[in-house]
Amino acid sequence: MIEPYAHGLLDVGDGQRVYWEECGNPGGAPAVVLHGGPAAGCSPAHRTLFDPAAYRIVLLDQRGCGRSTPRVADEHSDLSANHTWALVDDLERLRADRGIERWLVLGGSWGSTLGLAYAQAHPSRVTALVLASIALLRPDDDDWLYGGGAARFFPEAWAAFSAAAGGAGVAGARELIEAYHRLLHDPDPAVRDGAVAAWCAWEAATLSLHPGPHASTAFADPLFAETFVRIVVHYFRHGAWLADDQLVREAGRLHGIPGVLVAGRADMQTPVQAAWDLARAWPDARLVVVDGAGHVSADAGLATELRRATDAFAAG
Repeated sequence: MIEPYAHGLLDVGDGQRVYWEECGNPGGAPAVVLHGGPAAGCSPAHRTLFDPAAYRIVLLDQRGCGRSTPRVADEHSDLSANHTWALVDDLERLRADRGIERWLVLGGSWGSTLGLAYAQAHPSRVTALVLASIALLRPDDDDWLYGGGAARFFPEAWAAFSAAAGGAGVAGARELIEAYHRLLHDPDPAVRDGAVAAWCAWEAATLSLHPGPHASTAFADPLFAETFVRIVVHYFRHGAWLADDQLVREAGRLHGIPGVLVAGRADMQTPVQAAWDLARAWPDARLVVVDGAGHVSADAGLATELRRATDAFAAG
């Protein structure tokens, strides 16, 4: 086990305090890990994606989740200060607070989205990007996962997911997400709990074309599940505060930053196409496709490639 040698809560304004921890070598190459979700929180497994002798590893729980405060776990939570660009600013505050000049940025799924947004906003602060299960959050990507695209592979799971949002009366990702937003703010706790359970079941079903038996384990904790769904729906409802195809169109801002993009061939949440499109727009990035692998949160094969990439950057 790789245990933290330092941790704390950073006041980032807006009434928010962000949990952070450091592990590995205090004199090593700085790196920061951006978890998925957005709401999954950092975990001990993230520490193992680096050689602890070579890296100074910084992890954090993004606003509203994990050990950050306040937590987004009830229908009265104010999410107005929880958005993509606030998270980008939080990273800059954390970097400066920890006395780090530049760092490697590693992220998976939503963490890849946030990593790209951060690097495009602050390219001089990034030494390299290592990203998995690339999520660009384009309208077509949303329609794939929440508008019926992936339903062709999981019709039974989609039937339950869409039925909870109104069934045949829901047309497209935007309407489905709005329907879940209403359900999550229903005065009846049973309705809210049912919406959380239905959303989590769809998330678990679509991690891979060949989902493992433990795909739904992460959602067993009711507090985690509620926090996860509330924040995810909030972000998707606002298009993550990104313009259409913004992260690909502005890939030129990453010029000179080396990157590794890791994608699972069997990933049903973030199909390989997104990583392919980004790699074509960012010549400094290398695309690695892992046959048979699913989404980053549920696949050891992707973790192996992420560790291989960080080892390569450490070796120079």
